[in-house]
Amino acid sequence: MTRAYYTDSYTLQFETRVTAAETPDGRPAVLLDPVYFYPTSGGQPHDTGHLRRGDAVARVVDVIERESDGAILHILDRALTPGPATATIDRERRLDHMAHHTGQHLLSQAFVRVAEAETVGFHLSPQSVTIDLDRADLSPAEIDAAETLANEIIRRDAPVAVRFVTGEEAAALPLRKTPPGRDGRLRLVDIEGFDLTACGGTHVARTGEVGLVKIVRTERRGATTRVEFLCGARALADYRQKLDILRSLSAALTTGAADLPAVVVKIQDENKALRTELRRREAALLALEAEQLLAGAAPLGEARLVARVFTGREPDELRRLAGALTEAGSVGALLGLAGERTHLVFGRSAGAPGHMGELIRPALAALGGRGGGNATLAQGGGPAGDEAKVAATLTAAARELRQAREGPGM
Repeated sequence: MTRAYYTDSYTLQFETRVTAAETPDGRPAVLLDPVYFYPTSGGQPHDTGHLRRGDAVARVVDVIERESDGAILHILDRALTPGPATATIDRERRLDHMAHHTGQHLLSQAFVRVAEAETVGFHLSPQSVTIDLDRADLSPAEIDAAETLANEIIRRDAPVAVRFVTGEEAAALPLRKTPPGRDGRLRLVDIEGFDLTACGGTHVARTGEVGLVKIVRTERRGATTRVEFLCGARALADYRQKLDILRSLSAALTTGAADLPAVVVKIQDENKALRTELRRREAALLALEAEQLLAGAAPLGEARLVARVFTGREPDELRRLAGALTEAGSVGALLGLAGERTHLVFGRSAGAPGHMGELIRPALAALGGRGGGNATLAQGGGPAGDEAKVAATLTAAARELRQAREGPGM
């Protein structure tokens, strides 16, 4: 088996031979010779594409290296028989992987040079491309400097070469990392004058083909820092998307892009002030509503009892209304919310009878809900229920409360 992708990353259509057909884990698969499809390894995903064998065409959906013997299995969406075949590798996926893998080498070496941070992990997927660095304290200046250095090497359009050495030869070279070799040999990827490292992935021939390296996010993860970056076409797509967002925001806020941060801060400050004023007015309205409810409240020993069902309100508003009621005097408040979701809030002031946490449990059970609380405040919710159902629940709770001894507890 010839691993042709080791020396040629650019051949995307080629003649090959299906040397064997297998069914690992019940999936159709073939072995090819030569092999240009890259198998998942070293943080780089596999290639995809098609195989044509006579009139039969199969999709290559996965490429894996078998641990037992190193054979490369091409997983297909349909079975093919042994014999000559024509293969096609999906171009955009392969070129994207090439650009990002070379971009990763550039960025990893750049972090070594500007921050003495070694790469301990690499992951490339359709959603994101990341490296993990062995430092958790990277400064914004170091991150920017590494990005700048990587892009300088891209603009230099340095050659990227592949060569093979023995383990003894590798020991004498300034390699950034030295993984185990294959058959006593190491495959080296050499970015002229900048980086030399052992790697089995597919790469571009010159750094200019990477186009651009742009760091889009960093995240501290324990003792490491995860750096997410984009290269080439992905970086361009990301730039276009963010520029569209910037233009939309500028148009909506009728301001220039450079002034957007200040405008957003102003809007946030105004919004905070409006929320504060809104809460103040809501509190005043709830206090007024509490007074009105108390005016018509039934007696509860030396205290008063408010039992009321509402619709179209939020549970938090009900809780705040219960608070306004219990602060206004000696009162027990049994409040319910009917509709698509039911909700109960039971509260009492210090001089009113009952244990609200114990009182609410059977009420919620009657509604098919859950919740709890303490002696003075309890709440919980349940599934949909109409006003009549919630009112019946409050009536039963009020009856139980009236039977309780006067005092702070039952």
